[in-house]
Amino acid sequence: METIQDISHFKGIGHQTAITIGTFDGVHLGHRKILERLINDAKSSGLKSTVLTFFPHPRMVLQKDADIQLLNTLEEKKQILARMGLDYLIVHPFTKKFSRLSATEFVRDILVNSLKAKKIIIGYDHRFGRNRNANIQDLIAFGNTLDFEVEEIPVQEIDEVSVSSTKIRKALLEGDIVTANDYLNYPYMLTGTITKGKGLGKQFGFPTANLHIAEDYKLIPKNGVYVVQSEIQGKQYHGMMNIGFNPTVSGTEKSIEINFFDFDGNLYGQKIQVGLLHRIRDEHKFETVDELQRQLKKDRNHSLELISK
Repeated sequence: METIQDISHFKGIGHQTAITIGTFDGVHLGHRKILERLINDAKSSGLKSTVLTFFPHPRMVLQKDADIQLLNTLEEKKQILARMGLDYLIVHPFTKKFSRLSATEFVRDILVNSLKAKKIIIGYDHRFGRNRNANIQDLIAFGNTLDFEVEEIPVQEIDEVSVSSTKIRKALLEGDIVTANDYLNYPYMLTGTITKGKGLGKQFGFPTANLHIAEDYKLIPKNGVYVVQSEIQGKQYHGMMNIGFNPTVSGTEKSIEINFFDFDGNLYGQKIQVGLLHRIRDEHKFETVDELQRQLKKDRNHSLELISK
């Protein structure tokens, strides 16, 4: 998959495209139906499968007070789409100026002239152009004039996508990682850089790597202890991760700390990705550090049991 930043850089490519448009946050099972149809249709028609997405998310620009939480960072989304076999991902900067393009300008100048669209696969409820005043019937009319085909995604499939996104966010905020992963069809991921913490975990016999996530829009699941997996230096490791405030040691700032099993090395400054597999308990304040240590040993044994299954 080739990722292209900004539509204007999609030049000199002598292929016509099959395109779908959307944010595809999470790239979950509902999205995959649409994307697989796009990829298969493109192959059978001799076209290049292309996703046009936007960053920042339009709500970040048009509703600056929107407390938006996304399932994927942009980099995570790129990884997932690349694995699906997409030909092109075009990430266009969303600005207020771009939002003011008329429907005609968007279809003629962007989709047809710039992106060489020969087929557009889109939902029945898709709206576009200035003030979102054009709909799929307008797109079909443009297609008749500008020589491209429009395939409408049925209401049932669009509703599935909407429901899936809502259910995934709700499940994560409730700590139901199993349901979220079922809808995503992959372990929910957190990607960040390992930073130095207070070193308290090492004193307890459970050294932790502190994960700093730069993207403040990334949805962080409910506080608690999770079983996780990560690829480090080409090898898979499991561990347990705490999201929360470390109340037993009077923590005041929220942190994400991972104790990797059977890993002995320095991760400071490294960027890693963690997949969440299970949630095993809430975060608790223990009366003593000894109590906390005993619980951590139980957590480790419980985690290893879940991993072995």
